[in-house]
Amino acid sequence: MEFRGWARAVARPVRARAGALVRAVAERRPGRLRGVRVRRLAVQTVMAACVLALLPSAWTHASAADRLRTTADAPAADVAVVFGAGLWRGRPTPYLADRLDAAAELYRTGKVRVVLVTGDNSRKEYDEPDAMRRYLTEHGVPDTQIVSDYAGFDTWDSCVRAKEIFGVERAVLVTQGFHIRRAVALCQAAGLDSYGVGVADVHDATWYYGQTREFFASGKAALDAAFKPSPRFLGPKEEGVTRALAALAD
Repeated sequence: MEFRGWARAVARPVRARAGALVRAVAERRPGRLRGVRVRRLAVQTVMAACVLALLPSAWTHASAADRLRTTADAPAADVAVVFGAGLWRGRPTPYLADRLDAAAELYRTGKVRVVLVTGDNSRKEYDEPDAMRRYLTEHGVPDTQIVSDYAGFDTWDSCVRAKEIFGVERAVLVTQGFHIRRAVALCQAAGLDSYGVGVADVHDATWYYGQTREFFASGKAALDAAFKPSPRFLGPKEEGVTRALAALAD
């Protein structure tokens, strides 16, 4: 679902209200009627601006509305994509561990055949994908069926690289519930047919932070979907997913 159409539809009335407010003030009509009209237009303009601010969140929810699943009812796909969520002393944080546990379950139940772990390795001492790989192998996923994306610096980059670099056409995305709608919306915008498994978590301080952050992150997501910028690092095509799937066919 393209964001530009949403933006145009809402921006038109916002511009109209703002223009009317400016004209009313500029005309400087005397009397009580002018004051009432200006106040009414001001309220309407603020309300329209609030709707515009909420538009990105509404878009992510609409884009993912019929594509959210659990590990039990996720559709079959060759690939599960797991997004990074930070490390603590070289190990996955609890939130990331929950994502990896869900991906391991998808693999064990035959819902997916390959797990693509995508995260940040922008500096030598911080390597999300390798930590994610180690965790998965410790929980029963063969190393040969895990593929690492070391340049998944944000959700948009991970989606674009999964499609353009790793050749993934259809995937089950695994992340927290507060992030899953944005992930699905962005991967759909990147041309990746995707379904999302949102991992449930306790409502602790991190959860509330994530929920709040999503409101602002949806604005960037809308811009990414509308303008489709190149990832921070694109690089050459990778054959890891293709080789992992071919190995299963042999």
